[in-house]
Amino acid sequence: MQMPVTGRRKKRFRALGTDKKKQGMGQSIEAAFHSASVSQEDNCPVMLPELPVAVLEEVFLNVPPQEVVLTCRLVCREWKYLADSAALWRERCRRERYLPRDSTKPPKDWQRYYFLCKKRRNLLKNPSAEERLNGWQIVENGGDRWNVENMTVPYPDETVKKFFVTSYHACRKAQLINLEKQGYGPAFMDEIQPDIVISDWYAPRWDCGSMYEICVELLDKKKKIIQKFCPETVTFEQWNDQQWNQMYHVFRNYGPGVRFVRFEHGGRDTQFWAGWYGIRVTNSSVEIRFPEL
Repeated sequence: MQMPVTGRRKKRFRALGTDKKKQGMGQSIEAAFHSASVSQEDNCPVMLPELPVAVLEEVFLNVPPQEVVLTCRLVCREWKYLADSAALWRERCRRERYLPRDSTKPPKDWQRYYFLCKKRRNLLKNPSAEERLNGWQIVENGGDRWNVENMTVPYPDETVKKFFVTSYHACRKAQLINLEKQGYGPAFMDEIQPDIVISDWYAPRWDCGSMYEICVELLDKKKKIIQKFCPETVTFEQWNDQQWNQMYHVFRNYGPGVRFVRFEHGGRDTQFWAGWYGIRVTNSSVEIRFPEL
């Protein structure tokens, strides 16, 4: 027979003399925790150990973040208040160096901001030709068309095994990234304006001249251009060292309204040789990043 729980304490987690404040971070976690309205019935059962809030805070900060959300916050109402507190996630962001570039414009939701920072990833599909041309829109397919070949020239990342290669007339391909579908909603993009980082690797053949082009556009909801990066065409002469080169660009301070990113690249050879002697591209990426202070 289950015995009723009696004598619930009005405040399960008392400060026990601690008044530690998070200087420069706004309201402390302890202050936020004790400012919450907790009824006697909502307290944790008496079988849980009585801990100072500062200690419980430190425990939560050292538990995997997914467990804080999926497990710890379900234990009782008081743990839920702490797990959901902005101060907890703001401190987690501080410790892991995920802070907005402009400290006068903090995120409205620190927990969401933290998890968006953690899930940094390449938003382009099939960047290294492992799935042939799947995921890419073919804009131009001149000459003998786009092809995929195995890596023959040493590349900085040994896990990249393939590349796309162009032919003797223009070959271009593109992807359109819907940021909201990737988890970066309008409010987040407009308020935080994280860095949008572009990277692309390209290389010529040693025995044939070639040309490389790239153009990346930030678009609004009507797909009108807000900002773009379209550098001059890179040309390689015949009999070159066929080394891999990186094209890199960071979009910053682009203003509100960015909803899509359009990535397009390609090129051709300059000798007009049948087959695939044009520019090679691989390991392209578009990432949402946050300043690490």
